[in-house]
Amino acid sequence: MDIRKIKKLIDLMIESDLQAIEVKEGDQSISLTRPTPVYAAAAVAAAPSVAAPAPAAKTPRGAVESSPMVGVFYAAPSPGEAPFVNVGQTVSAGETLGIIEAMKIMNPIEATKSGVIEEILVKNGEVIQFGQPLFRYRA
Repeated sequence: MDIRKIKKLIDLMIESDLQAIEVKEGDQSISLTRPTPVYAAAAVAAAPSVAAPAPAAKTPRGAVESSPMVGVFYAAPSPGEAPFVNVGQTVSAGETLGIIEAMKIMNPIEATKSGVIEEILVKNGEVIQFGQPLFRYRA
């Protein structure tokens, strides 16, 4: 991949405030990530969770499916259709849980394990980041 294209990708990341981007061009691919900035507001937002012991005491159990890329999450195959999965639904390994649109390409997100969906951690149409948890399920 040409260094000028890589510099343009870096500029795009900075302009759009993206944390990660992955581009595939034929047999070549490049993945760029930036460290997540830590803001003082994050410490302030964390303080109320210390005051409320109930959420802090709850330890999430089960498998978590995380986003393999940056993009827009879609819970259903198209608008107006039923979502791929619902809370309480049993899924098998390899079953489609949702779709991430990245660079006009629809990428299916598949379950890596079989289990029961306990929580859907993102909303339909939400912009998600690389590594962001999407689903939690009990294996």
